[in-house]
Amino acid sequence: MSDGADGGDFRLELRGHVAVLTLDRVAKRNALTPATLSQLERLADEMRLMEDVRAVVIRAEGPDFSVGADLNSMGATLQTTAQLRRTALQGGRLMRALQGIDQPTICAVQGIATGGATCIATACDFRVAATGARMGYGEVKLGINLMWNAVGPCVHLVGPARAKRLILSGALIPADTLLAWGFIDEIVAPEALEARAMEMAEEYAALPPVAVQM
Repeated sequence: MSDGADGGDFRLELRGHVAVLTLDRVAKRNALTPATLSQLERLADEMRLMEDVRAVVIRAEGPDFSVGADLNSMGATLQTTAQLRRTALQGGRLMRALQGIDQPTICAVQGIATGGATCIATACDFRVAATGARMGYGEVKLGINLMWNAVGPCVHLVGPARAKRLILSGALIPADTLLAWGFIDEIVAPEALEARAMEMAEEYAALPPVAVQM
């Protein structure tokens, strides 16, 4: 099954009891547009209705998970306070939809993940990163604050002091540092990333679903 057949940026594949959501905008380094965010929000909401799905993997094609907002498509959106607020509201809805997925969610991250992409990862239950991956929040370098109600999940993972380092600096932090901080759960070789995320998903999918989801 492929949801990307309708021209969306995410493909939905069902592999047994595991749903795999794959971001595929490789030519744009998987940059996020409003349409991309809307599609992921819709797919996240649909997960609740898919009783055969017992775990969810979110991954991306190409060398980078996502470089964050597609500034070419979102630049105009970021020019006025009202439009900036609408973008923040859309991101907040997406975060709530991802956090509301009943099934365990695993995010597989390679290369760079920044801004909204890192927000998406923190909304998942688990994060597996490829060796050499770097993650962070680049909003401050664009002169805007971290929105999407994303500060809370970051603080929950790493605590206030390290959250401040991530959010205030806008730096991309190496995966090994993020592993030590508890921001990500495992690091694997790039060629093993998808397989490890699927292995984790299948481990949870094999357990009694109601007990796991509750």
